[in-house]
Amino acid sequence: MPITDRSWPTGFPTTLDYPEVAVGSILAGAAHRFRDRVAFGHGTRHLTFSELDRAAHRFANALAAHGAGHGDVVAVAMPNCLAYPVAYFGTLLAGATFSPVNPLLPADDLAAQLADCGAVAAIASARAADAIAARLDRTRVELVVMSDPDGTPLPGHFEFAAFHAEAPDTAPGAEFDPHTTLAHLAYTGGTTGRSKGVCLPHRNVVVNALQFACCQTGSLPSKDERGDVVLDQVGSAEEWPVRLGTGTAINLTPWFHAMGTIGALNIPLLTGTTVVLHDRLDPGGYLAACERLRVTSIGGAPALFAALIADPSWPSRDLSSVRAITSGAAPLAHDVISTLARRCPDAVIAEGYGLTEVTMGAVSGPVFRSGLRKVGSVGVPLFDTEVKIADEHGDPVPAGERGEVCVRGPQVMTGYLNRPQETANALRDGWLHTGDVGVLDTDGMLSIVDRIKDMLIYKGYNVYPRELEELLIGRPEVRGAAVIGRPSAEFGELAVAFVVRAPGHDEITEAGLMAEVNEKLVPYKRLRELRFVDQIPVSAAGKILKRTLRDQL
Repeated sequence: MPITDRSWPTGFPTTLDYPEVAVGSILAGAAHRFRDRVAFGHGTRHLTFSELDRAAHRFANALAAHGAGHGDVVAVAMPNCLAYPVAYFGTLLAGATFSPVNPLLPADDLAAQLADCGAVAAIASARAADAIAARLDRTRVELVVMSDPDGTPLPGHFEFAAFHAEAPDTAPGAEFDPHTTLAHLAYTGGTTGRSKGVCLPHRNVVVNALQFACCQTGSLPSKDERGDVVLDQVGSAEEWPVRLGTGTAINLTPWFHAMGTIGALNIPLLTGTTVVLHDRLDPGGYLAACERLRVTSIGGAPALFAALIADPSWPSRDLSSVRAITSGAAPLAHDVISTLARRCPDAVIAEGYGLTEVTMGAVSGPVFRSGLRKVGSVGVPLFDTEVKIADEHGDPVPAGERGEVCVRGPQVMTGYLNRPQETANALRDGWLHTGDVGVLDTDGMLSIVDRIKDMLIYKGYNVYPRELEELLIGRPEVRGAAVIGRPSAEFGELAVAFVVRAPGHDEITEAGLMAEVNEKLVPYKRLRELRFVDQIPVSAAGKILKRTLRDQL
């Protein structure tokens, strides 16, 4: 479906000229351009762009001195901290492959992922380091570097700062092909099944970071005098009011997730944005920091925005500095979008769509101020990206009809690690079949309806849980909701809702709420069961863990 001029900035190309560089060039270009500006802050500590560049080079040389380099996988199992970008870029500068790991994984799951990716080194929090040590014989890991400054490394392990303190900060000299050398070996979220290793060369990471950074700032890719990648902000301040090197943001998105690694680590370096790390979601503290720091953008998963809106200080905080609100991982509820728009009238609200298999993202709502945005839409395909809605044969369906979302572009993975059949199932005729159900409208804007695996079939009719969840979340008595299917020999699948009550609404009953929602639905779509729960299980990236809810049934 062609993109219209209402959803793409006038005069901008739909294709970009991407420099042939490795991911380390993003850091090098930022360090040379933004120098002493703070790149990342955490509590009372911070790293400037140039300090991060020097530390990453020391870390790369320390890895090389311990035998970790081209062809090796380095697992990083840490929460967000100032050590993380040092380890991330140090790994890539050494020519090794970065494999992010949730540091809170149980020991057996953590060991299984390390074994699957073939990691020879692990950079880990104290908790994760202990878990690795307990299962070390199940992995190929020979080097463990512990990031916690107050922890005591186990025998044979290294403390993070000491590990690279004496290493030179010169370029390590690793040479490789950005098109073929893996930068990321990232694992799918596992929200619907077994996690798989996604193979992403350096080229993918550079391309996807540039695709988003350029559309978010009205820029085009360029090179500085040293040949490193930078942005040339050609768009006007009227359309893109936040200029390069002036933005400030707070980050809660875990860097071990694709949205964190690309959206909250690489893109801020390209745009010269200062990122302040928060350890956990404290809505009141987050809003106070937004006011104090004069943040220019707020980004995260839908759970973040729901929590901010529910905080008592929400109406009184000065959020006039915010110019962009971006969301991903799952669709924003319509009433949340409306509330954000009323509270932050000077901010553009844009959702995006992506998955680990496209490095991070493939679609974004227009961020330029005059762009067309539609509630319920995740936007239009990025530069050099095609999206089609396909039927069961892979053929495109007309505008407005539902089908599987398929993506083609330079950010699409090369495949799943050691899973040729699953790779062949996902990558067909040059298209990535995402497993998501979507609709393209006549402006080329995409709406995500549901996941194919989440769709229910009741008496032969397709029932999309997202539609039911929207009805539930739109009610004042409901703070959160998720709908899954219960297998039924007689009917196929029965829609079951898990609901979190909003504060002050203890009077609503399960039967009463279900009856009120079902009044608005045709018979085949109706809920057959509703359960009140204290919370909806979500992944670290904010996606609902429907497999966990199915286990409860």
